[in-house]
Amino acid sequence: MKQNIPMIRNKIADCLKEAIIQLQRTENYESLTLGNITIEHPQNTTHGDYASGISMKMAGILKCSPISIAEKIISQMSLCPEISRVIIASPGFINFTLSDDWLVKQVDTILECGQEYGDIDIGNNTSLQVEFVSVNPTGPLHVGHGRGAVLGSTLANILSTAGYSVEKEYYLNDTGTQIDTFNNSLYARYCECLGRKAEIPLNGYFGDYLIDMAKNIISENGDVFLSMSPEDAISEIGKIGLTTIVADIRRDLISINVDFDNWFSEKSLYQGNEYDEIMAFLNRSGYIVNRDNATWFESTALGEDKDNVLVRSDGTPTYFASDIAYHYNKLVTRNFDTAIDIWGADHQGHVPRMKAAIKAFGKDPDKLKVVICQLVTLRRGKETIKISKRSGDIVTLKELIDEVGADACRYFFLSRSANSQMDFDIILAKEQSSSNPVYYIQYAYARISSITRLAEQKGIDYSNGNISLLTTEPELTLIRQLILLPEIIEKVATTLEPQHLPHYVHELATAFHSFYKQCRVITENSALSEARLKLVQATQIVISKSLKLMGINAPDNM
Repeated sequence: MKQNIPMIRNKIADCLKEAIIQLQRTENYESLTLGNITIEHPQNTTHGDYASGISMKMAGILKCSPISIAEKIISQMSLCPEISRVIIASPGFINFTLSDDWLVKQVDTILECGQEYGDIDIGNNTSLQVEFVSVNPTGPLHVGHGRGAVLGSTLANILSTAGYSVEKEYYLNDTGTQIDTFNNSLYARYCECLGRKAEIPLNGYFGDYLIDMAKNIISENGDVFLSMSPEDAISEIGKIGLTTIVADIRRDLISINVDFDNWFSEKSLYQGNEYDEIMAFLNRSGYIVNRDNATWFESTALGEDKDNVLVRSDGTPTYFASDIAYHYNKLVTRNFDTAIDIWGADHQGHVPRMKAAIKAFGKDPDKLKVVICQLVTLRRGKETIKISKRSGDIVTLKELIDEVGADACRYFFLSRSANSQMDFDIILAKEQSSSNPVYYIQYAYARISSITRLAEQKGIDYSNGNISLLTTEPELTLIRQLILLPEIIEKVATTLEPQHLPHYVHELATAFHSFYKQCRVITENSALSEARLKLVQATQIVISKSLKLMGINAPDNM
């Protein structure tokens, strides 16, 4: 059940819009075109809970003082009952303060909604596909892949909560040059382990994990592949290697609470007719040319700076060609309304040419939304970690999870904007103190569990608690944080910036810990105890919902 309670921010915007429409009539502001009215939270909280700068925008059009316009808007405004005060702040902001009576009633609203609190329906069941990780199955997942995995899975969770029909997909690059190189590298290691001289390709894979895989193949199959032709042996060993790597990827993703609705095989694009169909379509549309013994996509005809190779001179398709066929499958064959891709930093330049290709096959380029995930630097305090002893050149995701745990991994990966490089401090992630944000948040949840267990032991029934007794500043400050969850979900769903959720729940935990220090929950005053127990239960619901969306556990004990 999606929440049908209008967000207070939207109600304020509606009140402003009605007042301005009325003002247009009375003042004959024919030149004024009313656009979207933005409602924000003022930096100075003493000014109120919400603010709008619409009067300054109007002043620029009407050539009037922003404050005088703000005064006229307020004079036309019929306040909704949720608002207790409206004031004007220089240079012309209109600030709104929520009614204490309305605020405390939201505690019961949260309790009635339970885990459905925060669910909204801006998506209207629009179909979205979120594709993420999608690393070539040629080696173990490293830390950077983990960041993309956490971002993608959290976005999918939040978009579902926002009313979209979401499918999570892993695009399995199980064919092409990289797979051929991997197969040859693994075959060389297999031969080496059996005492046969073999050369790893110059551009091959040199990680020690290939030696471990080769030894496992020998333990299960012996030297049977040495009796085959190299071509057949490479093919068979490659199949085993692919199966092993994919199984390891699945295992590592599950260990960090990431799963997929679909694993899409790149090879399937060529086994069916899809690749040929889209290439023929582009050719008929005049977007394909042959020159320099290669096949090119004329990206310049669609506004790109340069054309791009689709098929190399040796007849093999490029990554770009496969990606065109794959996105044709997404947006045409499967007809998703929007495709959201989480790509690594090295794919930044791929975005405009991919959008050009989507335009070429007749779809709106805005149907593809790309989130670029920047690099991760691991640190132990001030020390930068450069290599892994086990894999030789990378720090695997499994190593990081084994050391700090999945919850810390997820929170820290989410805490920075995807387009910002991030430092991951392993020492901080393992610390059990208020300095570690994920520990701080989980401790708030566990503390509430302890309070409610105590209430049960004392036989306190707070289901009918009188929430109107919640009048102190710490109580009202906590409620103000609780009611922001629907706004945060809307913000993440519209901006595709999931970092807003961990920041929000950390602020919520801070408000709860402050409340706890100043307001004893269970006291001799039974009526006040019941009211505060309802408040902490509502807080637990919102923390639990937030952690669940982030894929982080909510422990009852710490």
